[in-house]
Amino acid sequence: MNIQYKWLLILLVFGCIACESDDDSTTIEEVVITSGTADFSTYVALGNSLTAGFTDGALFIAGQENSMPNILAQQFALAGGGSFSQPLMSDNVGGALLGGNPILSPRFFFNGAGPAVLPATPTTEISAGLSGSFNNMGIPGAKSFHLLANGYGNIAGLALDPPLANPYYVRIASSPTASVIEDAMDQNPTFFSLWIGNNDVLGYALSGGDGTDPITDTATFDGAYNALVATLTSGGAKGVIANIPDVTSIANFTTVPYNPVPLDAATAGAVNGAYAAYNGGIVQAFAFLVSQGALTQEEADLEIARRTISFQAGEGNAVVILDEDLTDLTAINPALVSMRQATADDLLVLASSAFIGTLADPGNPLSVNGVAIPLADKWVLTPEEQEEIATATTAFNATIATAAQQAGLAFVDANALLVEASDGGTTFDEFLLQGDLVFGGLFSLDGVHPTARGYAFIANKTMEAINTTYGSNLPMVKAADYPTFYSPMLP
Repeated sequence: MNIQYKWLLILLVFGCIACESDDDSTTIEEVVITSGTADFSTYVALGNSLTAGFTDGALFIAGQENSMPNILAQQFALAGGGSFSQPLMSDNVGGALLGGNPILSPRFFFNGAGPAVLPATPTTEISAGLSGSFNNMGIPGAKSFHLLANGYGNIAGLALDPPLANPYYVRIASSPTASVIEDAMDQNPTFFSLWIGNNDVLGYALSGGDGTDPITDTATFDGAYNALVATLTSGGAKGVIANIPDVTSIANFTTVPYNPVPLDAATAGAVNGAYAAYNGGIVQAFAFLVSQGALTQEEADLEIARRTISFQAGEGNAVVILDEDLTDLTAINPALVSMRQATADDLLVLASSAFIGTLADPGNPLSVNGVAIPLADKWVLTPEEQEEIATATTAFNATIATAAQQAGLAFVDANALLVEASDGGTTFDEFLLQGDLVFGGLFSLDGVHPTARGYAFIANKTMEAINTTYGSNLPMVKAADYPTFYSPMLP
């Protein structure tokens, strides 16, 4: 029996050694990264600030290095992609000079309380143009048709009113008469990304729909976009295109509340007293319109309630705004300008936060902007203006989706991605990206452009679309490798 146990023990020992030996000899098969039917050897990215790597209100080196196209290019390199050049700014300050004079502001940084402009002087001189070609042809501020415009990089056009040139393109244009699309095509791209159209509606939104930066008409957008896609694919290049996010869902329009005004009882009483004549005039004007048969009493009561201005002691008073969509009553009483208090359906632009509560007249403590003085149209997107934006965005996105389908291109629904993040958040590895300013992780301090982590998230979604369309297997990047804040002390 003892002999049997000894042999059993020997067998068990050698069995364990054999098992360990087998485990040690196990090898992990290396995954070969392939481009599928795509060719990443010469990748060119076209677009606006979202392509350039704009973040925190400016373009600067660190932001450019974490741009969505640069992230893509790094992954493309694993599957035969070539070098990817970017027109880097001269510093991490952001902003720019023209003839030594500042024309573009430095970036924002988080000062512990909120976004603040970096107290530094830009060193990027626009007139000192860069030579050579650049794979990243993202031009901040560009609209769809600007990418086709010859002379968009002519420095002389910057002095015109309105300007007919773009300082970012002036700095890199191959000649004063070149166009962005021509400079892109001169590189003979084998693969491209196109994310353009945001500014065709965003400019209107950021100006509060005041008419100074109108929405691009649908015919112009359709013609420009289809021309861009046709040109980019004319040499057989494959690519990926993204649609336009709903700009009203970004942090720039969801951060400032419509009712941010705190008042003590004495001030509320004084302001209400100042508006008493106006409120009484509204009642009289609508009584006149009812008497003339222009309105029913029920319709008049609704309009009176909408336009009556009233403040209370405490927090949560709505600001007073001008609203050109209201019925014009100045023919009845010149003092009855079209103003009302904002509601939850109105969206205040982020820049209004620095204006609300200031004094229109420093010598008059009651001349408070947003209280005694109504906010101008440029600070607010009314429901009617939001509807204009939604209509245009829907039309533009239909054009983009059709172009992707007809040309067989990979397609990224950026609209759905950013709306999902703004509505409650979207998961990126172990992080939850949300649309809140500063701490949401998705939007940078300007409330419009993504953080580095936000760009990485979009880059991953772009690679998923490319992998699906072209059979590539590009690996995803990790969220933890990309920050949500940049230090004010960047070198």
